[in-house]
Amino acid sequence: MDVVVFGAGSWGTALTLILARNGHNVFLADHTEHDAELLRSDRENKRYLPGFEFPENITILGPNDDVPNSAFSVLAIPTAFVRSNLARFEGQSVVCVASKGLDPETGGTLSQVVSEGVSGVKVVSLSGPNLAVELARGIPTAAVSASLEEAAANLVRNAFMGPTYRVYLSQDPLGVELAGALKNVIAIGAGISDGMGFGDNTKGAFLARGLGEMTKLGMALGARMETFLGLAGVGDLFATAASKLSRNYRVGFALGQGISLDEAVASLGQVAEGVPTCKVALRLAAEKGVEVPLMTTLYEVMHAEIEVGEALTRLMERRTPTELN
Repeated sequence: MDVVVFGAGSWGTALTLILARNGHNVFLADHTEHDAELLRSDRENKRYLPGFEFPENITILGPNDDVPNSAFSVLAIPTAFVRSNLARFEGQSVVCVASKGLDPETGGTLSQVVSEGVSGVKVVSLSGPNLAVELARGIPTAAVSASLEEAAANLVRNAFMGPTYRVYLSQDPLGVELAGALKNVIAIGAGISDGMGFGDNTKGAFLARGLGEMTKLGMALGARMETFLGLAGVGDLFATAASKLSRNYRVGFALGQGISLDEAVASLGQVAEGVPTCKVALRLAAEKGVEVPLMTTLYEVMHAEIEVGEALTRLMERRTPTELN
């Protein structure tokens, strides 16, 4: 089938490679003509995902090229630019949301943004413990295709399913997207812990408490608890919080070593979605009356409102005798 992938960063490129290896004709759309021309000439994404040659069934599109009719399209662009690119999805019958973030304007998921901004579209959420480099290398990987439209979820699942990429179905797209977005925030905290030189005891406790905050907030917003215990939740959290390939982890690690947020993000050369997501998550938590002490403290550390040492003391001395508080 024909598939269009919007977003030629590392993640969009990795998904493009999987689809192409499965025999589909893939159109990879970049946001600038200059970058699109580099991809055409190099037949490789040397900037974001070097070392993986493009098969012949990958066609590069620039910002002014017409978007072909396709079985479905994939959204793999940074959250901050989703709204400004909605017009490019007009005419697409199914959109697979692969980006992981929350809309800064409304606090909604990206599927909600697409559904509201693109007429007549069916939306599918694709998420899981999927680090781009490992996916491109063909390391065994699993994900979830989630939608209230079963046929659309199956379409996406069947397109991506292959010998190294196993995709499951879910009927909880809200939970899948919330889990994928919120785990980026907690992964920054895991990076801070490692950057400060703490051990696995510290990170294990932090991730458990962080998963609890993700789940409580997700359920308050209407998601299912079991989604946070699956691939899109605990699976993605573990991969993102434990791997040096993770951008959010690397930002946190730098913060733990005393580097400022601006310097840490600039050194990536790509977006760390957990940074803007944290602010949105705190707004949603306040609206729903959900306590999220870890996310609150992370936000204050990221924005230099408190020192890391003070943050640690605050969390260790909280008056919470029971685990579920």
